[in-house]
Amino acid sequence: MTEHPISRFDVPDLDDLPDDIRETILAVQEKSGFVPNVFLAFARRPAEFRAFFAFHDALMDSNEGLSKAERELIVVATSATNSCLYCVVAHGAILRIRAKNPLLADQVAINPVKADLSERERHIVDFALMVAHDSAGITDDDLDDMRMRGFTDDEIWDIGAITSLFALSNRYANFVGIRPNDEFFGMAR
Repeated sequence: MTEHPISRFDVPDLDDLPDDIRETILAVQEKSGFVPNVFLAFARRPAEFRAFFAFHDALMDSNEGLSKAERELIVVATSATNSCLYCVVAHGAILRIRAKNPLLADQVAINPVKADLSERERHIVDFALMVAHDSAGITDDDLDDMRMRGFTDDEIWDIGAITSLFALSNRYANFVGIRPNDEFFGMAR
């Protein structure tokens, strides 16, 4: 394979990073077997790295409300609408693992309307895409509709918060030109 740059910007060496960031990256490497490029790209700005991953972890690692697969479903659907190759590929791999479904991530990324989603997943994706496309247009009636469909206020909040965080992440990844790791493409297929 040809070596491609991780980012349009310089990526720091692990040895040059603050201890806490280096330890975070090495822990991810130990768990996954490689270092996701987003960690190296964000590491060039330590304060932003810490803030982003603290928010990311608070939303994505929660065991309350939405399942971890549902959280990844939101990321894939909204990252696709934001044309973020990195997040679609990386989180698509995580979605395949968490949902134990090798087809779902690709279906949702290409056309969520035709994806094989449960009724609950369909409501999650539809609401997340509403937040992604027209957050200013969301009304109390939209929230009440989600409540009538069985979603708690915390779940509705999480759908909106994950969508919002990944709008930020997608824009970072796109302008920085973060390349998805080759490893992500073949995971859980």
